[in-house]
Amino acid sequence: MDSKKTPDKKNCEEGVTRRTFTKRALQVGLAAGAATTGLSAAVSGSANEFHDVYDYVIVGSGAGGGPLAANLARAGFSVLVLEAGANDSSDDTHNIPAWHPFASEDRKLSWDFFVKHYADLNQQKLDSKYVAGKGILYPRAATIGGCTTHHALITVYPHNNDFDRIAESTGDSSWESWNMRRYFQRIERCEYVSRPIFSNPSRHGFDGWLPTNRGNPALLLEDPTILKIVKASLAKYGLEGAIEQIIKGKLNLDINHWDVASGQEGPFITPMAADSRSRRSGVREHLLDTQAIYPSLLHIRTNALATRVLFEGNTAVGVEFLDGASLYKADPYYDEGGSAGTLRQVRANREVILSGGAFNSPQLLKLSGVGPAHELRDHGIDPIVDLPGVGENLQDRYEVGVVSEMTEDLALLKDCTWGEEGDPCLNRYRYGWLNKGPYSGNGPVLSLVKRSKPDLEDPDLFIFGVPSDFHGYFPGYSEALRNYKDRFSWIVLKGHTNNTAGRVTLRSSDPRDTPDINFHYFGEGNDTSGDDLQAVIEGVKISRDIMSGPVVSERVSREVLPGAGVQSNQQIGDFVKNQSWGHHASCSNKMGPASDPMAVVDSKFRVHGTNNLRVVDASVFPRIPGFFIVVPVYMISEKASDDIIATATSQSV
Repeated sequence: MDSKKTPDKKNCEEGVTRRTFTKRALQVGLAAGAATTGLSAAVSGSANEFHDVYDYVIVGSGAGGGPLAANLARAGFSVLVLEAGANDSSDDTHNIPAWHPFASEDRKLSWDFFVKHYADLNQQKLDSKYVAGKGILYPRAATIGGCTTHHALITVYPHNNDFDRIAESTGDSSWESWNMRRYFQRIERCEYVSRPIFSNPSRHGFDGWLPTNRGNPALLLEDPTILKIVKASLAKYGLEGAIEQIIKGKLNLDINHWDVASGQEGPFITPMAADSRSRRSGVREHLLDTQAIYPSLLHIRTNALATRVLFEGNTAVGVEFLDGASLYKADPYYDEGGSAGTLRQVRANREVILSGGAFNSPQLLKLSGVGPAHELRDHGIDPIVDLPGVGENLQDRYEVGVVSEMTEDLALLKDCTWGEEGDPCLNRYRYGWLNKGPYSGNGPVLSLVKRSKPDLEDPDLFIFGVPSDFHGYFPGYSEALRNYKDRFSWIVLKGHTNNTAGRVTLRSSDPRDTPDINFHYFGEGNDTSGDDLQAVIEGVKISRDIMSGPVVSERVSREVLPGAGVQSNQQIGDFVKNQSWGHHASCSNKMGPASDPMAVVDSKFRVHGTNNLRVVDASVFPRIPGFFIVVPVYMISEKASDDIIATATSQSV
């Protein structure tokens, strides 16, 4: 399939804007009203009232469920979103881009999963992040907006091939990359590129619900050390003299330009999901804004832990849930001896949609009797549909940190006290002094996109530099921001990983229990070529080369990780195997045709063997797309909106 296929301008631009979608959706919703039971019109009152029946019940309010719920409500359907977490926006400072590590460890927002990278416990214990008796911390969020309330805001478009392969494997041309781009245009409100007057070759969106901006490169002038690191990085691409253009905003380093999706390499200033005031903005804001406009159609029930999908035969008719706070064992406030919650049910007149993510959606399917029959019977669950692929094919990206200690504190951060009384950096941010300062950015000062070897179809390495000590997730990891102002880290991310051997299996039939999650890294996985490991090794070498070159080395005191004793390919490989982590779990309910025995959903997100049940989240990708998962999930949420509304009206939208 030709990844560069381009339709004519009319087809490319038709329907891409939020205004066009809303107009169409409202027309469809109004038309649908005459054919339904009249439920949408009957649901009235404030958003704090709840009913026994809705058109759609969506489990999860994050990147998959949130935009979908907003679109369905705007189309005139009644929607209930079940969110297991509380409606707690927490301290307002968590909207500060640079403070996302604090948000991810906020006990009021977080669900702390502990996962296995290896079944071999001895190998697992070689990871410095290992917590005895638990595993490796994998932060998730439980609140309105899900993980989009604490993620690092990095907003990067995937590669065209990621979608073209889905179109090819499913036979569904609507997944072709030229068509999928319109969903990105529909969600994006790009604020760092001028709105085009005539043609739009970048294919950015300018009217969507997701504001995208870039950090102010002029801040580089405040830190001579970081400036040297950026210059040395640009030299790798023959752009030694480009730093002045970057600072003036005149160098086009746009990773989300349509041309880049075809596989371009280069240095980029990474976009982030923040508004013009440099505040986090995303699904939570979009959902709550929609609820304020349509209070009788969109209801969000928090502290509602879904326990199973209700079936009549093979048809999903509703959801059973526990009503109560902190009922899931990943919640830091879970109390073993506390309230067990109140068991309730809600019916779906049209469909049930699961958007719990790569861990919780397969868990909920299995608890509901949909999954590998032998596993369900082992836990006393009667199978409704034997789907062996549920919970299989779990994938992630590999990341490692190359951490250097500099000869002195970084000038950009030396005065920052990270929220202590009188914090000059916080005052600068709040009052807009001098470009709002370091807190206005989410961390990356420059990102490098490269192929680990020249014959790859798409770049597979995303290497980004942050002025901090970051080498993965472990309890208390965010304190490194406060403790180390003399550290700089290159984070090596290996995209398009080959390993598909991860699994999500039930630990028990108790819906409050977390599933058993094992990614089966490297030698335990099915990447027989070993390319994943070799790619990360190459990324470590690239990062080291920048820091050891003549421009930067005089400002480096020592390499903290991997450390001076790690030099050979074998040693670097051992470091990577021991210390890698990931935080983009996906693919555990993979999409594919019914002829694929391991496929869980079809190309319209419908669960095989069932009626009126879909999954819309990161778990449905057959292969992990691009470099960062959130944008592709936003896009499929928008696509699912079209598919679901089309089903509701038995016509295409």
